[in-house]
Order: sequence, then C-alpha cells, then structure tokens
Amino acid sequence: MVRMALGVSYDGRPWFGWQTQPNGQTVQDQLEAALKQFVGVAVPTICAGRTDTGVHATAQVVHFDVPVQRSNVSWVRGLNSLLPDSIAIQWACPVVPEFHARFSALSRSYTYLLINTPVRQPLWAGRAGWCFRPLDLERMQQASKVLIGEHDFSSFRSSQCQAATPIRTMHEIDIRRDGDLVLIHLKANAFLHHMVRNIVGELVLLGQGKTDIAHFERIFKALDRTQAAPTYSASGLYLTDVQYPESLLSKPAMTNTPILQL
Repeated sequence: MVRMALGVSYDGRPWFGWQTQPNGQTVQDQLEAALKQFVGVAVPTICAGRTDTGVHATAQVVHFDVPVQRSNVSWVRGLNSLLPDSIAIQWACPVVPEFHARFSALSRSYTYLLINTPVRQPLWAGRAGWCFRPLDLERMQQASKVLIGEHDFSSFRSSQCQAATPIRTMHEIDIRRDGDLVLIHLKANAFLHHMVRNIVGELVLLGQGKTDIAHFERIFKALDRTQAAPTYSASGLYLTDVQYPESLLSKPAMTNTPILQL
C-alpha cells in the first residue's frame, strides 16, 4: 500500500460541503468516485478540514492509501480528467505512512472575501460575502488582536460543533483592502465549526460602527454564542493553506502556491 497526499481546490457553490452524504453531492463523494474509477478499487479519503456547504478551498489537503503506484503527474492529470470542473487536483505526492491530513497539520489558514460596495456585484455572487456599508478596517484590525493566542472561542462556536474543546490557538489575523474587496485572513492551529464566519460577523458589525472595540472584547470573553453576531455567509470563505512538519510533507512537494494566501 502507498499513502498519497493531494492538494485539492474547489468551488463550493455546487456542493453540500466536503463530507460524504447519501445524495453523493459533496466534494469527498466526487473525489472518491474519481479515485475508484482511476485505480479500480474504492479509496476512502481523509481531509485536513471539513468545509461546509458553499465554502471553497484553494489548498485542501487529502490523504489516502492505495495498492497501486502512479507518477505524481499521472495522479493530477488522471483524476482531473474524471472530476467536475468545480474540483481540481493541484498537486500529488507520496508521503510516509505516519502522515495524516488532519492530525499531522500544524495550522490551517482561511481567507474570507468580502465585497464592500453600496450595490451588490453579480459576478461575485457565491464567491464573496457582501457588506454595503463602508467598513473601518483599522478598527476591525485593532479589535481582532484580542483573538491572538490560546483562548476559549465559545462565543464564536456553532451550537452544532462537535469538537471536544473550544480552546484554539490563533496565530495570525490580517485584514486588508484591495479596491472594493476586503480580505480577512486567519491562521490557527485548528478552527471550530463556523468559527471564522462568526468572527467575521462580529468584525463587520464593528467595522460598520454599530459596535465598538470594547463591545467586541466583551462578546469574546462572554463565552456565549447567543450574544455574538449572526454567522456570516459561507460564500466568501476559502480554505487557503494547511501547514505540516517538513519531515512529513515539504513545501517543495506542494507545487502550486495557494492563490489567496496572504
């Protein structure tokens, strides 16, 4: 058996998230169907982060074990010929048996794209969130500093979250503007269910001037999801990077640079 790792990108709009469902309309279902056709046997897959319905990825990482060997190029081209246009393999490489796409990860990065224009933009529908009021990014960035470090993120945790603990370590948050597009980049050891979208919801309220920095800090420290802002749209959320120990998966093996990594 050979353990393989893949870098997968996808447009989340047509799919009901990553994780397999009976209707077969998920990214995992499509990938495993392509793998079965390519190698001739059923191949279960494990990913770095299970994205929700409508959430996108430029750098999802997947591993699986197969009883066949192919060149890295063959894995990429062969699987892409069998996948729908909204899903594509970016790179492939064999890894050591100890590698695990989820448990070996040191960190994950997500980028939230937000169109900040008075009128909605049809070409960004399903690809970015939208806020029609002007946003004060300096205040948003200042408030977000309280999230850096190891904390209990219960205020930004979905009620359906199945994680054993709400404790996570936030490494970086960067908020910047590129014309009408606002990019909110977050890097942590791991994320809770809806954590990024819930943080974005609270930051957008602050950026619009509806709350202040002291309020943001109180909401965070309250450890109560019911006090925080509504969950923001899935449309703007992208999984943009997963980092591993170099001994398990080196960056040179990951041939494509995530297009939304800041």
